[in-house]
Amino acid sequence: MAAALELFSTRDAEDVSIDDVASAAGASRALVYHYFGGKQELYVAALRSAAEQLESRLRPAEGGRPLDELAAGLGRYFDFVEEHAAGFAALLRGGPANRAGEVGEIVDGVRRRLFRLIQKQMRVEEPSPVLRTTLRSWIASVETAGLDWLEHRDVERPILEKMLVDHMVALLGVAAAHDGEVGELLDVLTGEQLG
Repeated sequence: MAAALELFSTRDAEDVSIDDVASAAGASRALVYHYFGGKQELYVAALRSAAEQLESRLRPAEGGRPLDELAAGLGRYFDFVEEHAAGFAALLRGGPANRAGEVGEIVDGVRRRLFRLIQKQMRVEEPSPVLRTTLRSWIASVETAGLDWLEHRDVERPILEKMLVDHMVALLGVAAAHDGEVGELLDVLTGEQLG
């Protein structure tokens, strides 16, 4: 699986053959076909594995302040990005048609679960349309920042993680101008709520 993720993260899925994966894994072509049936099944299994590994890292240790929990979650997210660069890149870059079929379902499933985790951390039962859009925008920014960091590594991780928490606060500030409930949430999150 690790060999497949590495190959799929550095090359287009269409350009990776079962022979490439078998060779990289030190296994026979027949063995790869036995376990996965074909390249698409192997690709989907590799992405599913990366998604499960990422999600297991994101389960929060509850009890702290929401922004502290968010920062801790980002730390775990970037631990995964750093330790499993191939899986992360393969997961987010998608494959044929980038988001079609099972591949799209895997990537979208990760995003939906991440959204629910953030919503839970912020103690929001049902987000307004403005908050929903804001949180989804932030998730896309975190994904893009992770891919950029893997490619360049010219921003120190602690700075990037702090920047992304600040980015969340800034996005909520913009959203608050359009939705009073987001403004109240922001006050609670930043500890500026007046008694």
